Amino acid sequence: MIVNRNLALEFVRVTEMAAIASARLMGRGDEKAADRAAVDAMRSMLDSVDCNATVVIGEGERDEAPMLYIGEKVGSGNGPDLEIAVDPLEGTTICANGGYNSISVMAIGEKGNLMHAPDTYMQKIAVGPAARGKIDITVSPTENLVRIAEAKGCRIADLTAVVLDRPRHHDLIAELRQTGCRINLIGDGDVSAAIATCLPDSGIDVLFGVGGAPEGVISAAALRCMGGDFQGVFKPRNEEEVLRAKEMGVDDMNKVMTIEDLASGNVMFVATGVTDGSLLEGVKFKSWGASTDSIVMRSQSGTIRHITAEHHFDKKPRY
Repeated sequence: MIVNRNLALEFVRVTEMAAIASARLMGRGDEKAADRAAVDAMRSMLDSVDCNATVVIGEGERDEAPMLYIGEKVGSGNGPDLEIAVDPLEGTTICANGGYNSISVMAIGEKGNLMHAPDTYMQKIAVGPAARGKIDITVSPTENLVRIAEAKGCRIADLTAVVLDRPRHHDLIAELRQTGCRINLIGDGDVSAAIATCLPDSGIDVLFGVGGAPEGVISAAALRCMGGDFQGVFKPRNEEEVLRAKEMGVDDMNKVMTIEDLASGNVMFVATGVTDGSLLEGVKFKSWGASTDSIVMRSQSGTIRHITAEHHFDKKPRY
């Protein structure tokens, strides 16, 4: 199997270094510096991984991003041909403000397994294993809550929905409040929020709302590994984004994208905490270096590994 457990451990090293680099700037109020530090560290470490990988979701087009741009070849050049979707610092604002739930994240698949999502918006709904197969993004949030509550054997009032706190969600939030469900409004980081729907102790049952389409692909890869479910519909902001999507092979912008459309076959998800969160602890700096908390998931086996590491800066590059 190309996406194997040995490569999983190699990719953890990549997100670990990106997390350490960006965590140094936690709370400093400089989003660009934090993101740049994560990108530089991730790009540097990727070349140590024995693979021939193509970035299908990254920092943007080549003329917009000096590295980790869409189409860039990374890895040592030796080993399997892979596709990777990266977000070196998911929750840039969170990290810059010293907030909660910022991570460094990657999704990895064989060629053709990860959708080449345009950098536009996507309407999303995500749930954990208990409600898999029950959601339908074409019906109202109220109807979806009815289905989720039925699948979980509880009342709507016992459910908690997570939503990005944005003006565009004014009507969504109003509808959710009418149903009586609990709402967790977040400022950023909807990949972590989507994953939270699969964590028994997170208290989160469903993700609703519009966020970045690239993050939707990464979320779908994680939820495939965890047995959850995800649907999305592209929401382009202008005609330029529609044309760009068509160039990337998206012919029908109104199509409901299932979890398999976004992340098919055997995929892998890797993340390291930058700041403390519901999924992972953040980087902790010590007198001798730093400790990190990471997670590695594979859809083929359903294995979820939690990896705590100590990084001694006198024995490795100091990011």
